[in-house]
Amino acid sequence: MAEHHHKKKRAYAQQAYEFGANAVPPAGGAPAPLMPGEAFGQGIPAPDNLAGQFGQMNLGPQQPGYQQPGYQQPGYQQPIPQQVQPQAPAAAAHLNQLFPSDLIQQPFNVLELDQPPPPINLPVNTSVTPSPYANCPPKYIRSTLNTVPTTHSLLKKSKLPYALIIQPYGALRDSEESVPVVTDQVISRCRRCRAYINPFVTFLDHGHRWRCNMCNLTNDVPQAFDWDASAQKSVDRWQRPELNYAVVEFLAPQEYMVRPPQPLVYLFLFDASYAAVSSGLLATSARCILENLDRIPNADRRTRLGFMAVDSSLHYFSIKRDGSENNDVSCLVVSDIDDEPFLPQPSDLLVNLSECRANIESFLDKLQSMFQDTPNTASAMGSALRAGHKLISPVGGKITVLSASLPNVGTGKLEMREDKKLLGTSGESKLLQTANSFYKSFAVECSKNQVSIDMFLFSSQYQDVATLSNLPRYTGGQTYFYPGWNASRVEDAVKFAREFSEYLSAEIGLEAVLRVRATTGLRMNAFYGNFFNRSSDLCAFPAFPRDQAYVVEVAIDETISKPYVCLQAAVLHTTCNGERRIRVLTLALPTTESLANVYASADAQAITTYFSHKAVERAFGSGLDAARDALQGKVIEILQTYRKELAGGGSGALSLPQNLRALPVLFLGLIKNIGLRKSAQIPSDLRSAALCLLSTLPLPLMMQYIYPRFYSLHDMPDAAGVPDPTTGEIVLPAPINLSSERIVPYGLYLIDDGVNQFLWVGRDAVPALLLDVFGTEDRTQVKQGKTSMPVIDNDFNERVRGVIEKSKDHRSRGVGSIAYPTLYVVREDGDPSLKLWAQTLLVEDRADQGVSLQQWMGLLREKVVQ
Repeated sequence: MAEHHHKKKRAYAQQAYEFGANAVPPAGGAPAPLMPGEAFGQGIPAPDNLAGQFGQMNLGPQQPGYQQPGYQQPGYQQPIPQQVQPQAPAAAAHLNQLFPSDLIQQPFNVLELDQPPPPINLPVNTSVTPSPYANCPPKYIRSTLNTVPTTHSLLKKSKLPYALIIQPYGALRDSEESVPVVTDQVISRCRRCRAYINPFVTFLDHGHRWRCNMCNLTNDVPQAFDWDASAQKSVDRWQRPELNYAVVEFLAPQEYMVRPPQPLVYLFLFDASYAAVSSGLLATSARCILENLDRIPNADRRTRLGFMAVDSSLHYFSIKRDGSENNDVSCLVVSDIDDEPFLPQPSDLLVNLSECRANIESFLDKLQSMFQDTPNTASAMGSALRAGHKLISPVGGKITVLSASLPNVGTGKLEMREDKKLLGTSGESKLLQTANSFYKSFAVECSKNQVSIDMFLFSSQYQDVATLSNLPRYTGGQTYFYPGWNASRVEDAVKFAREFSEYLSAEIGLEAVLRVRATTGLRMNAFYGNFFNRSSDLCAFPAFPRDQAYVVEVAIDETISKPYVCLQAAVLHTTCNGERRIRVLTLALPTTESLANVYASADAQAITTYFSHKAVERAFGSGLDAARDALQGKVIEILQTYRKELAGGGSGALSLPQNLRALPVLFLGLIKNIGLRKSAQIPSDLRSAALCLLSTLPLPLMMQYIYPRFYSLHDMPDAAGVPDPTTGEIVLPAPINLSSERIVPYGLYLIDDGVNQFLWVGRDAVPALLLDVFGTEDRTQVKQGKTSMPVIDNDFNERVRGVIEKSKDHRSRGVGSIAYPTLYVVREDGDPSLKLWAQTLLVEDRADQGVSLQQWMGLLREKVVQ
């Protein structure tokens, strides 16, 4: 196979036509790939299997004597690999060392984004067991600072934020994630601060009592702590999961329930207006639910479904139990949409999935035909939401809205307010504001009654995502946006079907609350994400999703005298199958009185995630200009502080420690992201949907969204695109920096931001490459735009498809997500608007109204060194 492949590659090169014997190599060649197990700082411990999933690239074994690239032109010289600056080995000392680095002399290399965060160096014997899992892995909680300043004044002086990025779940389903579960219902908590017993407590008095690591109070150890009631024998307490693992789940006893565990309830609210029927949305969503009835969580056979449709009237569907005398589904129409909604009949509107399965299937089969000839263009979605809330609020549950039109009649009526003249001006911020106060106040009302709302929005016209996204924002839901969607386009239908079926099968927590506790002297100061902040430190979620992260800002209220602090996040929730559980995540961090230690342990990616949430808040409050200015001001402030306090301040260099080198590039990516970028080309719906992602994405996906992944495919190593022999996972080529300097005219590249993928075909791509990848030698015959990869029987096509699929794989990064990115093929000499769109993802270039990375670094240097 390898032999055949080498011959084939040589043949591509012979067929290549000249594009200039004296071709100039692109500046700054491809970065040298990291080999498996190699890290910048050899002193950085390899993440253990729980702490893994940093997205580290395993390139597999390189072929000996492998000559690349294969699809290139004669006369083209391979660029000299740019070496990654190695981080000096971590000293044996207790805290991380500060390794200064010149940001201009040593340009940023994308491989730096695959490094784990700075290690957490706790004093020896901090945890009660020697377990390697005693401290929370960064997959679940990442702190912006892995060494905490002991005083508020030191934190303030550093200009760095202290915040936690919390992602309580690493997968959409329990079966995909192994978190130990404590099943004996023995839950030991501190009497004063209510923290859960964890690996960082201290046992006293011959093990009969334990001292809380948060507030220092001494508590009794429960008698049943060392006893297995089911086996009627004593157990070794040092084997208990809560003393060995930082991430555990407790089965909660009766006192953790306000009422019996609620069943899982889904109310599907279909738009049945002309726009939804003609685009195929109604038919596709009904078909999708029908095909996924088996995947909807229903282990306890209590799951209930309800269905409503809306145009200018409300349509309720009454579904009888299977085998009843009258099996017909009746549709009850309510045309009076302005008054307080009433339910036309009390029963049969929310039905048990197991008991009514056949009738539900029959209804979903017929749904499309009930509205197929509708001329109705009205949507009373606001009124339908109020009716849906009334229907499920006695139990609680999820309202899933599938809409292709602007709510234009009845409660919560919205106007078409998109104004192209405002785009790119200071007036644009008005378009990001909520147009009707109903949506915020209604969302808060839903949250109180344990009703969560997810919005699936599909309009080809303006849909006011800015206003509608308030519903998920305050109820723990999510906004999914499909611009210009139409079921007649296979790619659109497949994308939605894949995402919606993942959505339906995801396990969610019900009636959930999140609370974060910490060592005395620390206080949770602000919370960011999709939920309702019920009290100063309690976040309420009618349904707890598995594909979102939350940011909690921590304040230092009093001087900390301990050598380390502890923080503990707890999510109390009801599982899909009716168990009340508490997921507890405990993180311990060392403390310091030295500014150098604070800087040496700062996590650039966590800091960027925190500021993405701050920027969204600023964009809503003061506008996009203010949000961009605040980001620029912040990075300048951090650079100035480091220069003045830690780098001596004398030289003209722009420097940061090794661990923060990515910060200026990530901030530039954030400023250039579609949510915040200065541009007159971005419709407000698209921008609002991007702002939703910037305030909910888990950290690995957030990094990819603001600094997309970029791969060179025409010259990828032989090991890329095929499964690794040891892990069986498809190997990705090394990513390259997002700069057009990396693009050669005959190349094939993939740019992937997690929402869209662009397959870039160079204007001089050789016929052999085109034939292998697209099945045609004629470049003009390659289908541009939204498409799917042709399946051609040759190993290069298979490898390209392998890379495209693997790049979509969020599970390998330890996150749950339903996203299935859309693939666009972009010909360099083809559709100019498509080419421009792909180029806006090249963060290091000038595009639209943004500066290049070189200009950005020059600007920062001017402000910092002046």
